[in-house]
Amino acid sequence: MSDIEKVKQLREATGAGFKDCNIAIKESGGDLDKAVEILRVKGISKASKKMLRDAKDGVIATSGDESKISLIEINCETDFVAKNDYFVSFAKELSELNNQSESDLVKLNKSKMSNGQTVEDNLVALIAKMGEKITIGRVNTFNNQGSKNFNYLHTVVKDNLSKLSVIVSLEVNVSSDIINTFGKQLAMHIAASNPLSLNSDSLDKDLLKKELELVTEELKSSGKSDDIVQKISIGKMNKFKEENALLSQAWVMEPKKKVQDIINDLNISGLKIKDFCRLKIGE
Repeated sequence: MSDIEKVKQLREATGAGFKDCNIAIKESGGDLDKAVEILRVKGISKASKKMLRDAKDGVIATSGDESKISLIEINCETDFVAKNDYFVSFAKELSELNNQSESDLVKLNKSKMSNGQTVEDNLVALIAKMGEKITIGRVNTFNNQGSKNFNYLHTVVKDNLSKLSVIVSLEVNVSSDIINTFGKQLAMHIAASNPLSLNSDSLDKDLLKKELELVTEELKSSGKSDDIVQKISIGKMNKFKEENALLSQAWVMEPKKKVQDIINDLNISGLKIKDFCRLKIGE
């Protein structure tokens, strides 16, 4: 087999560029197995340098069904790579594996992909091939007994890959068209309104403290007395909690009502919002 044929075979096997394959064939003395190892080592070197850069683009991949559903964030540097066939193929297979491992990143990274290589090794190879920093970001899985899952994708890249994805889990005793419609609408509401918690009591305490400090500082800088500052701060904080807790948010399909009002109006025994997750690339 000539060196040109070996370079061609090496390119098909690794997806590396002609120049890199040609150099690897020469360095290995024509041994294809050694050439693959040379490219792998060089790929790791290239990947480690790229990890210093920012990766704020990418996709959110959603996999699963009404019983178990998962989200996984795969970041890259540009939208161009996010739409590349190699990246898309990796993200879609990774999404299925993430749902199987229930968002256990340690288990996921050691999982074997369809080519027989681990997720970790495939990620390194993809970084070398794409020439960008690529990372696995946030993950979440809902697998709750007695619950039904719904999801909504916004700005779809391809199939189950999008720039924003929402999953929401509803506690239900029975399934019906009304519940299915509400579940889909609720996922859309969460995408649009970006709630930070289910109710005001479960809002992050540090977040509330920081918001109160900002509100107080703003009011004091306007010259208001301490007692007035305290009274206005209470009102502003109550509004902040109302706007950022899902159950007290204005329902996007009918803004005069709260989400809790819609649940009450449905009057379905046992219907509760169990959990929700909203992931958006760049946030």
